[in-house]
Amino acid sequence: MEKSLRVAAIIAEYNPFHNGHRYHIEQTRKLTGATHVVIVMSGNFTQRGDVAILPKHKRAQTALQGGVDLVVEMPVAFALSSAEQFATGAVSLLNSLDCVDILSFGSECGDVELLKEAAGAVHYAQTTDEFFSAMKRGVSYPAALQSAVEHYYSDDVVDILTHPNNTLAVEYIKALNECGSSITPFTVERIGAGHDQHIDSTDGILCASQIRKIMLNSCDEEDYADIDRLETAILAKLRMMTVKEIKKAPNVNGGLENRIFKAARAARNLNELYFLVKTKRYTLARIRRAVLCCFLGITQGDVKLGAQYVRILGMNSKGRELLGRDCILPIDTSLAALMKKNDNAKRQAMLEERCTNIYGLAFEKKQVCGKDFTEKPIML
Repeated sequence: MEKSLRVAAIIAEYNPFHNGHRYHIEQTRKLTGATHVVIVMSGNFTQRGDVAILPKHKRAQTALQGGVDLVVEMPVAFALSSAEQFATGAVSLLNSLDCVDILSFGSECGDVELLKEAAGAVHYAQTTDEFFSAMKRGVSYPAALQSAVEHYYSDDVVDILTHPNNTLAVEYIKALNECGSSITPFTVERIGAGHDQHIDSTDGILCASQIRKIMLNSCDEEDYADIDRLETAILAKLRMMTVKEIKKAPNVNGGLENRIFKAARAARNLNELYFLVKTKRYTLARIRRAVLCCFLGITQGDVKLGAQYVRILGMNSKGRELLGRDCILPIDTSLAALMKKNDNAKRQAMLEERCTNIYGLAFEKKQVCGKDFTEKPIML
């Protein structure tokens, strides 16, 4: 790769893209000297176990308009996974591009060395008796991990793991370490409202969840996706599933499959379903992801399959400069072309198409099937 190019990558959902994201991109360019910025972006479903408020190609367009050069899609099986699997899937895609120098991520602490220390702490904590003992007692994974870290590490490391963006940053660093990546981690301190913190719109940058709420309650002509429109379909699907079928979904174990099975037969809406499944052992986000994976037919095998291709959602002229290089995986803008590469690529592409077809029912004006094959990539 030419020495004049310095490529930074960001893993994001942009659900939706806002000024905090723009600030992150600008600071990444300024502080790292990046000439190009690549985004690995979730498609139509998000890690919190929800539909994306806008379709992936629209979000790719706003990202390009906001300062990035190339947007590639994270496979849906990773997008709806735990933080650890989410990070591993995204990092594997970046490694396959074979042109990325830096992985930039937002964090509350803004200190990459402290985040590296916390990543090492998490890696060790997962092997300790304290961690396994807490898990056996029915403590949730995040709480068990926190307890184990508290037992072995100083308060500054412990405090890192109490903030959501720090925690995800730690998973990115772990993923880089575990695959022996040459990509260098870099962090930008987060500004504006915290994760899921709602503030007055005059006080600064709003968080994405607050913006989504405003968008869904607005009277503009844009049609936004809302998971509530899939509520009956989700409940119907779960009521038709056996415990064995539910258990095939990623991260559904330890009795979670039984709780989902029973709750689906009693719940009359999604919120009631989540409430009936919820215990101190299972976080709400994990439950929401599990429910969506059951509904969409995503299995543990889909996660284990790994990324089979790199699908480009959009790019500008600078993004095109990164193509034609030694990408380890097949790379294309066309899902139809990618699914012809091999059987595993076909399996992954067909899952993506199925999920997009179902996503089209989350709009007030229902969308037709096949948009994954008819939607054009964004070219700026």
